Amino acid sequence: MADNSKKQVPLRLSAKLYSAIAAWAEDDFRSVNGQIEYLLTECVRQRKKNGRPVPHNLDEPPEFDI
Repeated sequence: MADNSKKQVPLRLSAKLYSAIAAWAEDDFRSVNGQIEYLLTECVRQRKKNGRPVPHNLDEPPEFDI
């Protein structure tokens, strides 16, 4: 039987990143938490699909033109 329980994870985001995700979530009719979970799920699904390694520049902070 699969464990369908959800784990709580503390997460720190910059104010700009949070605002961008919140706006995106509103556009998609999701909560911010739901949007983050959706985005992470899609990233994992894509990783499994193409098997490519995570890019080296992933650790660089994103620049937002907001």
